[in-house]
Amino acid sequence: MGFRAQLAALAKRVKQELQFYRALQAHPRTPTLAKALLWLAIGYLVMPFDLIPDFIPVIGQLDELVIIPLLLYGALKLTPVDVREACRLQVASTSDK
Repeated sequence: MGFRAQLAALAKRVKQELQFYRALQAHPRTPTLAKALLWLAIGYLVMPFDLIPDFIPVIGQLDELVIIPLLLYGALKLTPVDVREACRLQVASTSDK
């Protein structure tokens, strides 16, 4: 698989994950705390400043790589399995079209 094909596959996977989190946010059975964690992850991602400045070596660059996945992990753990599966199926059915 060439670099261009790998990049296209990665872009498709990222798009599917974003659609999944959007569906999870919109699902009526997703707990309120899980929805709040999803909003915090989005907010931290688009925030124009960092809680840990980037000029601090290593930690400053890695804060987004640690904080955002932890928020997403927490949201997924709080969400019932059947809700996650329903959202995954919804995303898979819309991406097949």
